Parts: sequence; structure tokens; C-alpha cells
Amino acid sequence: MRALDTNIIVRFLVRDDEKQAQLVYEKLKEVERNDDQLFIPLAVILEVIWVLESAYGLSRSDVLDSFEVMRQMPIFAFEKGSVLDNLIIEGRRTRLDLSDLLIAFSAQASDCNTVLTFDKKASRLSLFQLLK
Repeated sequence: MRALDTNIIVRFLVRDDEKQAQLVYEKLKEVERNDDQLFIPLAVILEVIWVLESAYGLSRSDVLDSFEVMRQMPIFAFEKGSVLDNLIIEGRRTRLDLSDLLIAFSAQASDCNTVLTFDKKASRLSLFQLLK
């Protein structure tokens, strides 16, 4: 299985470079024809959040919608897919940073019961514990 880097996903989602976006589209169609999958690590999801929000100004809702659509595409295999599912659900319910939510759910999926933090806003989620 092959993995995807952040820039491939960004081209797929925002099509800001038509030539590269076309290459991505062709590769995804090839993967689909071959009944194959492409792996997306959690670190890439974290970077995609940052790029879409800060570099492209996408709204939280648009970012979550993008992940939801990708999650339904059988050509993508996500590292700990339940983490992304939880991010999408909780991301729609709370105003906590998506990156903080991803960290918390990733830790939880790795059998951690809390994430120590100095971030007061993040500590409002039960998965975080404020270090005092």
C-alpha cells in the first residue's frame, strides 16, 4: 500500500494547481480501477487541518465536510479511522481546535486516558488535563 502526503490531499480538496490536481485525480481513478487503497496517516490529517484553515481560510465546517467525504471513499485507508470519525463528530459539537481534538482522540485510541496540557481551552474537553 502507498501513503499520501499532505500536498496530494490539498490538491485533491482545493484544486489550487490545476495540473497537479489533474495528476491526483488520475492517480485516484487508477487506484479505484485497481480496487486498491491509499493510506493516510494521522500526521497528514493534522497538517491538512492546519493548511486548510490557515493557508486557505476554509471554515471549520468545510474542513470537517471534506474529511467526511474522504472517509466515505473506499480508496482511502486512514490510520485509526475511528479517530477521524470522532474528530468529525466532536468537531461539529464543540468549538475546540480541530488539532486539539485530533490529538485527544489519537491518544485515546492508543489507550491513554488523558492528555496533559497547559492549554486552558483544550482542558475543557475531558480527554485533557490541565497541568498546574
